[in-house]
Amino acid sequence: MNVFIRQLTGIRFIAAAWVLLYHLQGPLNQLGLLVPVFSDVLRVGRLGVDLFFALSGFILTHTYMRRLGPAVRVRGTVDFWWLRLARIYPVHLVMLFVAGGAVIAQAKVTGETLDRDWLNPLDFVKNLLLLQEWGPEPQRGWNFVAWSLSMEWLAYLIFPLLVLLLWVLHRKVATPVLVIAWFAALTPLIVYGLSTSDPYYTDNWGSTYRILTEFTAGALTYLVVVRLLPGDRLSEPATPRTERTASVMAVVLPLMVVAGAVFLGQWGPAQPPTVVVDGDVEPLPPYFHLLLVPLLILWIGALALSRRGLARFLSTRALVLGGFISYSLYMTHLVWFGLWRAGMRAAGIDGGLLYAAATIALVAGALVIAWLMWRFVEEPAREWMRGRVGVRRTPTEEAGEAIAETAADPDSAEPVDVATSPEDPFVAQEKDPDARP
Repeated sequence: MNVFIRQLTGIRFIAAAWVLLYHLQGPLNQLGLLVPVFSDVLRVGRLGVDLFFALSGFILTHTYMRRLGPAVRVRGTVDFWWLRLARIYPVHLVMLFVAGGAVIAQAKVTGETLDRDWLNPLDFVKNLLLLQEWGPEPQRGWNFVAWSLSMEWLAYLIFPLLVLLLWVLHRKVATPVLVIAWFAALTPLIVYGLSTSDPYYTDNWGSTYRILTEFTAGALTYLVVVRLLPGDRLSEPATPRTERTASVMAVVLPLMVVAGAVFLGQWGPAQPPTVVVDGDVEPLPPYFHLLLVPLLILWIGALALSRRGLARFLSTRALVLGGFISYSLYMTHLVWFGLWRAGMRAAGIDGGLLYAAATIALVAGALVIAWLMWRFVEEPAREWMRGRVGVRRTPTEEAGEAIAETAADPDSAEPVDVATSPEDPFVAQEKDPDARP
């Protein structure tokens, strides 16, 4: 059975941790920890979301290309959309109310006025329907980080059509043409990324550029990866030469991202008008940081083909479990950070050993909250929703069943290895193209 799901699950934790540290730059600066290189990497930490977008395209193509690709199936498409909602919506719904309640409670405690322009019924409904990021000038509010879910939902809606093209490319097109298509898919992102109008790249349909190009490039990366495996079979590892090259690139590519982040962090033309870090605000990211995205997408492909070094590290039990809680970590951490900052201001703590201890507690609390959300909300709700459409309640499409069982059992001493999973969702479809996901 294929084993690349392990390291790609570990990537999810790396992406979520990168975003978390991006939002933690204020406290880290207060503690004097934003040293050179580290601070530059954190300034582009919002690229963790772009890594998620590309990884989503890669994994969904792996899982659903043969289920949806040969022809449009209404029932299969509806089930796909439902299963994707099962993946993202329960935590989103909970955090939508938690975030709104936290803002109101904070205002009551601090005496601040509730003058947020997003605190209105229309924006609430848009968030409820995952439409808040659609358009040239999105209105982010409520649970701020859910903007990426709005974009993911857009990709999910389009995917049943995109997969028809992916199916044709997979069956009919030579590998060099797939590589050209990969570059073509990312060209709009590069062109947009060269704009200096907004260092956050949210205006003028920026978020839409990001999700559509990165999701598609992630899908095409999967098609290329399959071509590099013997006989296009995911059950067989890459040849020793391919695997060695991929293992080297799995280390080189993130180092190139670090080097690019350092360059952008020090290059004058890449600096926004103001770069200020204090206890509450992280510095603006440098312009042009979207140019690092292709390296991150190539990294996904390299790790998928690698079986040693960094890929093995990302496959360890701790990183895989981190990958499982990564979505809940991403969705909950910003609200938790806001409450922490409010508490620190109320207590008058802004430095010293007490502030350092509180910062450690902040990170530990974020991980604990994420685990609790994953364990008692995300997975139970997901399994319930999967059961409504008659599919297996324990999902296998994003991580092997063996991983899920091992990660959920803290007393298990068994190594994490998706190769023992009873089902390879891609190969299984070769036997039964009409099988349900």
